[in-house]
Amino acid sequence: MTRIGACAVAAAVLFVVMAIGGKSAAADDVQDASQLVDKARLTFESFIADPTLGENLRILVNKARGVLIYPQVLRGAFIIGASGGSGVLLVREVASGQWGGPAFYTLGEASFGLQAGADAAEVVLVALSERGVSALLSTSAKLGANASIALGPVGAGLEGATANLSADIVSYSRNQGLYAGLALEGAVVAVREGLNTAYYGKPVTPTQILIRREVAAPQAAGLIGAVAKVAGGS
Repeated sequence: MTRIGACAVAAAVLFVVMAIGGKSAAADDVQDASQLVDKARLTFESFIADPTLGENLRILVNKARGVLIYPQVLRGAFIIGASGGSGVLLVREVASGQWGGPAFYTLGEASFGLQAGADAAEVVLVALSERGVSALLSTSAKLGANASIALGPVGAGLEGATANLSADIVSYSRNQGLYAGLALEGAVVAVREGLNTAYYGKPVTPTQILIRREVAAPQAAGLIGAVAKVAGGS
């Protein structure tokens, strides 16, 4: 075989290896995104059923503009990527009241810590204002700076407390099924572009997904239906 022929064969082999590797990575992202959506639905339903959090969370979701659900947030190693925690955002259209999404996000910050020595937590963020949603739609947003954030009230019979909340975003968190009360001031919410691309089959921004509704995700009907049911008060 000539030198040119050998180089051509080597180049062809390299191309095949790269194509297979790329396909495997893309397939992994699709699987990760699908599993994250399923876990988010289970987390949301579990929060709503929680006697400590559910009643007040239901009231807030009923008037929410958006809901961001993180099935697992780990302590430490908070860099932009999958290491801190990954979640999904749904947004309600003002005119129709219909929920759309999901778009994929991370949550992380070097100073972020879980209370009571917890190693992991589930987190639900409820965006109550247009400013809160706009902040989340950006490439990255710092909670407390780009949008105000407050801990959600807990316990039964606190409808008055939810009515008096003025924060753009309200947070609820649990560790091992118990209320954790994580202070998320300073935490950074960032877009997971890779998962958005994998889930929808092409590069899309959160604005295209959640506001313009240029793409749809029938496979996320379970998650959207669970949030819509609570938001509708049914």
